[in-house]
Amino acid sequence: MVLKRDGRHEEFSREKLLAGLKKACQKRPVTPKAMEDLVDHIVAVVTAKFENEVPGEFIGKMVMDGLREIDEVAYVRFASVYRRFQEATDFVSEVQKLEADK
Repeated sequence: MVLKRDGRHEEFSREKLLAGLKKACQKRPVTPKAMEDLVDHIVAVVTAKFENEVPGEFIGKMVMDGLREIDEVAYVRFASVYRRFQEATDFVSEVQKLEADK
């Protein structure tokens, strides 16, 4: 089970995780294999670390960390939804963080 931000519980879904990655990587030079490998990695870590319930924040952070390595544009897309960006300055701030980390 995944513990969502609002306190709800939702069944963990590999398919939902992959669908979110596909959306973030749409029209980007990211191979289906790279997305599948990232999902496999996340599922393996979640399975090993958590028995019954995984915080949604943990999964979101793993997705963002993986996307940051694969494709920065896909990372910003995912982050914009996950972190609920409200203004253009939120995007600018995230890109500046990426540049500072280089």
